[in-house]
Amino acid sequence: MSNQQGTALPSVELLAPAGGAEALHAAVAGGADAVYLGLDAFNARRNADNFTLETLGEACDYAHLRGVRVYVTLNTAILPSEVDRALECARQAYRAGADAFIVQDVGVAAELARSLPQARLHISTQMNTHNAAGIEAAAKLGARRVTLARELSLAEVEHLAGIASDLGLEVEAFAHGALCVCYSGQCFMSSMIGGRSANRGLCAQACRLPYELRNRAQRKELPSPGEHLLSPQDLCVIDLMPELVAAGAASLKIEGRMKSADYVFAVTSAYRAVLDRVLAARATGEAAESDPVRATGDERRALEEAFSRGFTTAYLTGQRGNDIMSYGRPNNRGVFVGRVAYARDGVAAIAAEEELHEGDVLEFWTNKGHFAHTLGPLEADKAGNVRTAPQRAVGKGDRVFRVRNAATGFADDPLAPRVRVVGSARLRIGEPLRIEFRLAGAEADAADAIGVAEGDVVEAARTKAVAATDVRAHIDRLGQTPFQLDALDIDLDENVGIGFSQLHRVRADALDNLSASLLAPYRNRALPRVQERPRRVPAERRGCTVAAWVTNPACARAAKRAGADTVYVPALNYKRGEAVIAGQRTGTAEQAGYPKQCVTALPVVDHDPVAGTREDLLGFDPWRYVKPGKPVLAESLGAVQRAAELGAVVEAGPHLPLVNRLSLETMADWGVERVWLSPELTLGQVADLAENAPVALGLTIMGAQELMVCEHCLLMSQGPCNERCDECARRKSPHYLKDRKDYEFPVVTDALGRSHVYNGVVLDVAQVVPDLIAAGLSALMVDATLMNVEETAAAVARTVRARDVAQRDGNALAKTPGTTSGHLYRGVS
Repeated sequence: MSNQQGTALPSVELLAPAGGAEALHAAVAGGADAVYLGLDAFNARRNADNFTLETLGEACDYAHLRGVRVYVTLNTAILPSEVDRALECARQAYRAGADAFIVQDVGVAAELARSLPQARLHISTQMNTHNAAGIEAAAKLGARRVTLARELSLAEVEHLAGIASDLGLEVEAFAHGALCVCYSGQCFMSSMIGGRSANRGLCAQACRLPYELRNRAQRKELPSPGEHLLSPQDLCVIDLMPELVAAGAASLKIEGRMKSADYVFAVTSAYRAVLDRVLAARATGEAAESDPVRATGDERRALEEAFSRGFTTAYLTGQRGNDIMSYGRPNNRGVFVGRVAYARDGVAAIAAEEELHEGDVLEFWTNKGHFAHTLGPLEADKAGNVRTAPQRAVGKGDRVFRVRNAATGFADDPLAPRVRVVGSARLRIGEPLRIEFRLAGAEADAADAIGVAEGDVVEAARTKAVAATDVRAHIDRLGQTPFQLDALDIDLDENVGIGFSQLHRVRADALDNLSASLLAPYRNRALPRVQERPRRVPAERRGCTVAAWVTNPACARAAKRAGADTVYVPALNYKRGEAVIAGQRTGTAEQAGYPKQCVTALPVVDHDPVAGTREDLLGFDPWRYVKPGKPVLAESLGAVQRAAELGAVVEAGPHLPLVNRLSLETMADWGVERVWLSPELTLGQVADLAENAPVALGLTIMGAQELMVCEHCLLMSQGPCNERCDECARRKSPHYLKDRKDYEFPVVTDALGRSHVYNGVVLDVAQVVPDLIAAGLSALMVDATLMNVEETAAAVARTVRARDVAQRDGNALAKTPGTTSGHLYRGVS
């Protein structure tokens, strides 16, 4: 329901970002039903202004007075030393008025559901929920809502919304804002390159940097439409609102906690207007497929001027190719407003096609690059061209774009929007003065709050009697309050005398009482006593095994011969014709089958076979490899839940991630036998987790580290394709991205057309094996995804030797030059 329009509509929430107090005011003024915001820790936008526990209470009061809900983000991985602080932060945020928590961490989510059941638990998009199994896992955690992955089609949203509804959950879908090229929660590129973890709220936006796509055999840059090969356009579904509402999304989310209040107000206002029209049409039965509600030209233009890398509906409408990418530039494009008519003596004249304003931020595009310039006081020449003095040289014909329109900027007023109230005043001689307020319009139906105050006994006038117009004028002096008086009923005896100061005092008391009544459900909530969570018995330690992750039968056999105790094979590479060597499709990988007792590894991404998905088009079903009593490695929470339900012996892979004891205990509760730890943990954190761990623990110590999993195929930048990924010729050649510092990041596109980006520097921490074994790890993994047969055999043999030497006499092998230790010695920010 819109908090601005005053008419009851079917419940579809518009959820807006609030990176700080001004953006919060902008979101509410723009018509948001709910806002999401972060505190100064544990949130995925730590560089936003954010809120403290103290200012959170003020923010909640501001929002709740206006009928707007407040969701607090705890959507980062919570490290071992942070768990208690994160939980206490949630408890105090709930006490301050938070309506729900948006959570990524599996263990924190489970514990909040157990210890703070009064608060709503929402599963963050960082948990990578993209299928029915993920919805079922969220329900098992105790969630009330799931924020879906951005890589879903409308058909998939409808499919998952139905499943969620049957389980008593809601689904939330992104409607507008930045798109990540990588599945949320699966990006390690920022942390591996610069130590700033996207999973910890400090994404360095490596995806917006320039890269070259190269074929290793050719050693030259491949043709592409631009150099920003990992930069998608911005999501904009304003013309898909009827379809998204019909699909069953309970909440439409606007991205942008790092954006300005101007952006928040403009985008929220546009979506509010269109959503209200959509809901009104549905409520009256006027919605029609032949003539659905769409945005106006002005509404679309407002979005473009707010911020745009170019707009796309992307995966919602089945797009996954070059059309969704912003190859040319990774930042705000703005709106074209004209060209430079002439430039002389440091002054440029702009032949503007749009009205310009003082304070507009323009961007000049010259043959030497582009730069921003803020317009000062407007000055026009005789031809009407706007004259300005940019700080760099421009030339005739250069294009000019507006990236901020000063005329549509948000003017912050901490008291706005005003809360509409109706009141009554009773002034009867011989009775106390009584003033009463309640909410006006539809808001009154949603709350039975009332504010009443009484003053002194009303007396007859000694001189001049007070008139009804006087009473109304003095009660309606609400300028320094958050209220707006819509109507006032006055019950006034004849010949009443009263001091106006008393009217002011009683009015103020009545409004204070109304505020207190409206905010009573949120203020100083009683916190339940936390019952200590039963500690599980530590997992039994049975030595240390060596495992290998391989993608073809030849490497699997080589790993076994070199001493690997266990071999993991991705489900995508089991099918004949889909084995790959060093990331390449090759016929030589098909000479024989896999050795017996290989363990299936389920994919990080596994869409349900809904019409239009890659799984449906290519007939891929990884679950055919999952058997009761047989081991399987699951790389998503949904896969863990479903595999356990099917009776498999489940191991949890490093993509979840599971980085604290609560997460390990949750996995133990769900029947997981072993957890493969996140690559973002340090040696000290690994040791903390391994001490009395309730499940067996493993760690990848050698191989190419996966940095991204993308629904978009990065090989498409060299030209369109038929998307028959199972027979793609490009997949037979090794590709890589080259950055500005000449680092090379291998790119592998799998049989479903999803690209995987790997670190160009190979991981090797075999020299630390004695410490890892002493810490309590029971398994060491060699990831041979990008290795050939000889390299696989050598890496496994080195790991076996490192283990044997460590177990025999505690000694360590020497470090291999030119390799990385990942985050084992340098933590993530």
